[in-house]
Amino acid sequence: MKRIEILYQDSNIIIIDKPEGLLSVPFEGCRVKTARDILEQVLRKKGEYSQKYRPLAVHRLDRDTSGVMMFATNERAQKIIMDKWHSMVKSRKYVALAENPTNFFKYGILPDSGIIDDSLSYNAYNVGYVAERGTPRGAGRGKDVRAVGIKTENEIPACTHFKIVKRSGRFSVFELELDTGRKNQIRAHLASKGYPIAGDKNYRAHTNPFDRMCLHARTLEYTDPWTGEEKKFEVLEPKEWWTV
Repeated sequence: MKRIEILYQDSNIIIIDKPEGLLSVPFEGCRVKTARDILEQVLRKKGEYSQKYRPLAVHRLDRDTSGVMMFATNERAQKIIMDKWHSMVKSRKYVALAENPTNFFKYGILPDSGIIDDSLSYNAYNVGYVAERGTPRGAGRGKDVRAVGIKTENEIPACTHFKIVKRSGRFSVFELELDTGRKNQIRAHLASKGYPIAGDKNYRAHTNPFDRMCLHARTLEYTDPWTGEEKKFEVLEPKEWWTV
């Protein structure tokens, strides 16, 4: 069973470092341990768990994304956090190790910094993608998003700020910050520009240098809704990502 580290805990909020390969919360019919399940076990062992103090989801990280994640500890706190999420969260920063484009004629080269604000659509497997205009109907329906699809009615606005902090022959290291927190947002946005995240087979990555998808939630910064105090939690990405 994977382990989690509690970074912070009070009467309303718990912040953890979630490892890669672990679902954040269960879905209907889910039979595997999730970050929420493991955190619940930790609280039970410490004698802190009760129906009035238990981990409740307020946001999610993808299964293969590691890093800083928040839980509420009671239903009232969960509602307050979710209602105030966009105003209380000041910064969510990620780091990704991405492959460089293999087709520069099609994609070009991203500048050192900028914004990707293409809307997202979701296929039958609930995998996000950026719809290309004029591709054949039905594209993007497979679980492996090899053709990203057509413009659809369910497009959702999404905005990702990026900065390329290191470029090498085959990879680039990105620092990313979200204006919106859509499912698969960073993965779909980078892949749509020809920079699939290393190890991300759903978005046609050709390499897997560290036997995982190389996306990490480094920083969560927020204003505490109860005290007004500014809080910041940071866990650095694996240092090996900077060596390739």
